[in-house]
Amino acid sequence: MSRYYGYPDEAGIDDFLEELAQYLVKGYLHSFEIGFKRDGRRLFTLYYEVLSDGSLSDSRAGGVPAGIDIEGASPFNFLRPSEAFGRMAQSQQEAFRAKLPIKRVFGQAPVDGNGRWITEDRSYAAAGTGLRRRRFVPV
Repeated sequence: MSRYYGYPDEAGIDDFLEELAQYLVKGYLHSFEIGFKRDGRRLFTLYYEVLSDGSLSDSRAGGVPAGIDIEGASPFNFLRPSEAFGRMAQSQQEAFRAKLPIKRVFGQAPVDGNGRWITEDRSYAAAGTGLRRRRFVPV
């Protein structure tokens, strides 16, 4: 995504990877989405959902389509914590978040725009935790 669309930049990639690693190692991540939106609607997105049953096999990275017109669009990312995170005391949640490189604000993920979800995309697994990726792409 960075190579084709300039988002995230290298520092942003490192920060996202660190943040996601911290959420994953503690079992606090439900899903992570990164992409572009226009007028509050998804234009293009990569959506990663955590599965803890270990049933996924690894796929190679990549698979980001080139050539999507992002003019007038803005980048976004949205992280949804797991239920385990939600069961923690607010003070514990705040202490965990304070150590992360990204300071998030609460908000809503965009709604679907003029496009479609590709659900059979990629999957990644390690140490009994899997990530399933799907994409939203314009039609």
